Amino acid sequence: METYATKTADIERRWHVLDASGKPLGRLCSQAAGLLMGKHKPQFSPQLDTGDFVVIINAANVLVTGPGRKGAAKTYYRHSTYPGGLKKTSLQEMLKSHPGRAIELGIKGMLPHNNLGRAMFRKLKVYSGSEHPHQPQLSVKTKTTSTETEAAK
Repeated sequence: METYATKTADIERRWHVLDASGKPLGRLCSQAAGLLMGKHKPQFSPQLDTGDFVVIINAANVLVTGPGRKGAAKTYYRHSTYPGGLKKTSLQEMLKSHPGRAIELGIKGMLPHNNLGRAMFRKLKVYSGSEHPHQPQLSVKTKTTSTETEAAK
């Protein structure tokens, strides 16, 4: 009996729409990360991008749970590389100004931290409302070719 090795030509990509309204932030992110990596498929291979496209709608209505005041306590940092350029933003402020960014950062942390993870992250689309421009793709399966995979690298 031979071992099956997934080839890039065998990968079929589907589109998934996740509604974030009323769902906890962490559970939504882990579900989306699993779909982006392709862990729900039988031909999952950790060295290949076997995942699907994920569209998250209603990001402004995501639920933040947990003990205490997680919205005020959780802090996102970024630095401009200039002296004194450290910027801090709480989760509460992030959800008010850029609700999709909090979800994107949560999912990005759950993906591999290399070129493969960046290719997976490109298949994520987050929208704060219920409108999105990807309605035509939802009914179509796309099959990747080896030239598309090489171009993505």
